[in-house]
Amino acid sequence: MEENTMLYPEQTATRTVEDLSGMWEFKAETSKVDPQIPLTDTVWMSVPASFNDQTMDKQLRNHLGYFWYETTFNVPQDQLKKRNVLRFGAVSQSCEVYVNGEQVTTHVGGFTPFEVDVTHYLRAGANDLKVRVSNLLDNTTIPTADLKKNDDGSYKLNTRFDFYNYCGIHRRVKLYTTNKTHIEHIEVNYDTEGAKTTVHPVINVSGNYDHADVSIVDEDRQVVAKGSSLTGSLEISHTHRWKPLHAYLYELVINLYNQNDELLDTYTQEFGVRTIEVKDDHFLINGEPFYFKGFGRHEDSLAHGKGENMPLVNMDYQIMKWMGANSFRTSHYPYSEEAMRQADREGFVVIDECPAVGIYETFNVSLGGNGDFPKGNTWDHLDTMDNHKRALREMIERDHDHPSVVMWSVANEPASHEKGAHEYFKEIIDYTRKLDPQKRPITMVNIMMANVDKDLVGDLLDVICLNRYYGWYVNFDDLEGAKHDLETELVKWHEKFPEKPVMFTEFGADTVAGLHSLLHAPYSEEYQIDYYKANFAIFDKLDFVQGEQLWNFADFTTDSGMIRIGAENMKGVFTRDRRPKGIVGYLRDRWLNLKKD
Repeated sequence: MEENTMLYPEQTATRTVEDLSGMWEFKAETSKVDPQIPLTDTVWMSVPASFNDQTMDKQLRNHLGYFWYETTFNVPQDQLKKRNVLRFGAVSQSCEVYVNGEQVTTHVGGFTPFEVDVTHYLRAGANDLKVRVSNLLDNTTIPTADLKKNDDGSYKLNTRFDFYNYCGIHRRVKLYTTNKTHIEHIEVNYDTEGAKTTVHPVINVSGNYDHADVSIVDEDRQVVAKGSSLTGSLEISHTHRWKPLHAYLYELVINLYNQNDELLDTYTQEFGVRTIEVKDDHFLINGEPFYFKGFGRHEDSLAHGKGENMPLVNMDYQIMKWMGANSFRTSHYPYSEEAMRQADREGFVVIDECPAVGIYETFNVSLGGNGDFPKGNTWDHLDTMDNHKRALREMIERDHDHPSVVMWSVANEPASHEKGAHEYFKEIIDYTRKLDPQKRPITMVNIMMANVDKDLVGDLLDVICLNRYYGWYVNFDDLEGAKHDLETELVKWHEKFPEKPVMFTEFGADTVAGLHSLLHAPYSEEYQIDYYKANFAIFDKLDFVQGEQLWNFADFTTDSGMIRIGAENMKGVFTRDRRPKGIVGYLRDRWLNLKKD
């Protein structure tokens, strides 16, 4: 039922945008709800945000099942003459949407936008909007989890990932209008060599129009190319390249007219021009070797949970630039559209990851989690293919024109060492290659248990991305042994795939801020510094290592557990509220002086 054209809602001469975010009524579903009737016994919840951390009711915070949101909005009479589209930036993990009591759409997947034409459901004046949200996951969803329904109708959920399963309307809800004739999809494809770039836009239009014009505008607001057809090419004769930490963005401006030369629709799409290539075990951007310096991160903050928090995103970007970082991974799901647009502007290099985390049957047991559920070969029990493809399609449809995105990650830490993994990921990776018009490199983030001797998927990937915890989960408090084992495995990866770049997408040690130890005991700030120094010593010895993204930028919320003090993963170099740990000064000095590009 949902539409996924993925144009970001912009107010223009022909389009209006109304943000429906704010305070909504909210309740957990404990009995059947009639969407035709106003909700009763509700509390107030802010949208966008997770609901979990806006309540002092622990039972509500951790409730598993279904929840209802409700708000009202007003529509002017004249607006009903337009096409009205209701758009959600993201709702986790799945939802049903009702306008004036009628179901208008459903969506599965918690991290990508969806929209639906609601023109025929609206009325002049007050309109009612309800959203039924679910935080349930199972062996078919992305992410995955073990799910049981108890005799009393309650649920038991055993997640296979190490972050809290926040739930809610996480990104903005907007009602936008267009004319009946409107631009519905844009791809900005191009060929570039030297100073010359030929742009081949793909523009899909719904409805009839008489003529059009397409132009490219540079950052000085000068028109550098212009055409009168939606199917032609445009040339930029003196191209400014988008470069890491030195962004340059063009605008593709599209106008549609009727026979009376009246404007029917106009839309502007930002894009950047850059090249990406994997060659001789190096990662090249604009033909120059690029070394990844940065972090895995999470959308996670006080009160917001996984909800959109652009002031914090902006703060994080400035901190990362101050530290000398040039990149991050959207671990473990696509981040908000606003965060991605700002990454383009700041010049960050992004590994864009779909929400395929937890595709590993025994992962929760490995973390000391609940072992109540039967375990076996992952690929015999999980049925995630359809939802995995859906998540990839929606991510790439949304993000294909972002110059910051240089690589797709199709999964984080799956069971790539178990029988069936190669067949599964060959289908996934072949599918991903067909989706991306820019043909970016593809990776999958490898878990430690799927080491070089066991992994079955590395041959399918363009870049080998490793999550390794030598000195923490293995070689605990033995950094000399950790260095030996890390170097041994890295050399084996290079011998097995000498043409592929190898980089680190996770490595880290839990560190309690303010905990100090004369003997540098684990969990102390001193041990975190020693840990990273040990890892960097090996990276710097091996020329084929092409990047280091630490885990994590900041401490984040996860499920309570014996190894998760205060229900937080404390591997951040900053606390959850962005107080620096001792490693930050050392890391900044390293990155500002590191010459590996």
